[in-house]
Amino acid sequence: MIMNNNTVITQFLLLGLPISPEHQHLFYALFLAMYLTTVLGNLIIIILIHLDSHLHTPMYFFLSNLSFSDLCFSSVTMPKLLQSMQSQDTSITYAGCLTQVYFFGLFGDLEVFLLVVMAYDRYVAICLPLHYTNIMRPKLCVCVMLMSWVFNVLYSMLHTLLLARLSFCEDRMIRHFFCDLSALLKLACSDIYINELMIFILGGPLIVIPFLLIVVSYVHIVFSIIKVSSTRAIHKVFSTCGSHLTVVSLFYGTIIGLYLCPSANTFTSKEASMAMMYTVVTPMLNPFIYSLRNRDIKQALIKVLVKKISL
Repeated sequence: MIMNNNTVITQFLLLGLPISPEHQHLFYALFLAMYLTTVLGNLIIIILIHLDSHLHTPMYFFLSNLSFSDLCFSSVTMPKLLQSMQSQDTSITYAGCLTQVYFFGLFGDLEVFLLVVMAYDRYVAICLPLHYTNIMRPKLCVCVMLMSWVFNVLYSMLHTLLLARLSFCEDRMIRHFFCDLSALLKLACSDIYINELMIFILGGPLIVIPFLLIVVSYVHIVFSIIKVSSTRAIHKVFSTCGSHLTVVSLFYGTIIGLYLCPSANTFTSKEASMAMMYTVVTPMLNPFIYSLRNRDIKQALIKVLVKKISL
């Protein structure tokens, strides 16, 4: 990549998290534990769904894909952050930065699609139970996932290629703890109008429309619940949907606060906390949220543990 003075830029510097030096080791241990918990928790969910035939349903098919997406989404940023904190080397190569931008966009957007599809799955299961097997057919679920992958691969590739054509100024300090697209655009010396236009035309709707679809799905679900007189049925519905609503609230709450209400050029502690929330905390909590509130997952886990003990 060429800078404005015709010299070649080979790497950027990551500002990192606003943590005082005396607390670096404490936070390193905390983030390492969180990342390992994320990997282990999501792997357990994927393995359980794969092993237990009772979980081979559309709901758990999408949940296993969400767990995979969470695992990869966290792995895009956390290993580099941990390495930087341990070695005090905050540099990242130009190619490595573009790679991080690409995969961060890919798995972040994939999570958005999965949250929408899972909301629709709950809508059909609760509001149209007699048509559930006809609507949520296995082939249709696989096609939806394939289309989501294709769209997000192309969408992330578009932003990465548009970013690669830019030239950057001598200031190589990315005011973030990873290569965030918006933070990189602030360092560009060339015209970023096309980049911002594509973010506005495609990125805005990609956040807003799925959020509205989720809200509409749950409004229909709430009205269906109101019509049910059985307290037991209402409790069952809320226990099924509660976990998904918790994940949606955590994910969208932080993204809206961070990207739709951004601050100035400074990377504040508040922004760092919100970024950590959706890149690290949410992927770590998802397995606990779904497993602790889900009887099927708990039964599958017990079944696997009993088999292992009996062997």
